[in-house]
Amino acid sequence: MAFFKDVAEDIRTVLRKDPAARNGLEVLLCYPGIWALIFHKPAHFLYKHKMKLPARIISQLTRFFTGIEIHPGAVIGRRCFIDHGMAVVIGETTEIGDDVTLYQGVTLGGTGKDTGKRHPTIGNRVIVSSGAKVLGPFKVGDDVKIGSGSIVLKEVPPGCTVVGIPGKVVKRYGESTEDLNQVNLPDPIAAELEYLRRRIKQLESRLDQISGESEKGKEDEDI
Repeated sequence: MAFFKDVAEDIRTVLRKDPAARNGLEVLLCYPGIWALIFHKPAHFLYKHKMKLPARIISQLTRFFTGIEIHPGAVIGRRCFIDHGMAVVIGETTEIGDDVTLYQGVTLGGTGKDTGKRHPTIGNRVIVSSGAKVLGPFKVGDDVKIGSGSIVLKEVPPGCTVVGIPGKVVKRYGESTEDLNQVNLPDPIAAELEYLRRRIKQLESRLDQISGESEKGKEDEDI
């Protein structure tokens, strides 16, 4: 049956991506992200077949037991991995591709200014790190990394690394993000500080030069 095959695939995904996961039974019993995805499947089925109230009841019960809120209207691809998961929120018109990883505190939401399609479309093999917010009806391309605490408000091309508030593309490359490395992300604040340091040094040098020229002018006048 397709439902059980999908669940088994999700469990294998956790075992492959999370070094703390020891076996499938542990994943099934102890990982709230698995249960959020399990219950989303019938909720989404009911939602698509115009049974929205029971679909919402299932999603709210799932939120109560797992701390993960997935609107039953959201479309989620294969092998999605919700790690830890507490306070993850996925909005109604969100679309998530295959092999996506979401960490705790992630919001895939809207800005409150749009109607119809209000939430983001997430490509394949995307990593959204803890506390990041992706808000609005735009696309995040394949193989994108979004750094912890970032707020993304506009489209992100494939293969980019985005960090900061608001989110800024600081790196673009064609490699897969399968390594889940959240440590070696570029730091835009450090980069800005380094730029300011260099700029101050240049201005100080220029001031010294102007001061020297002024002193020389005075000496020439005295002569």
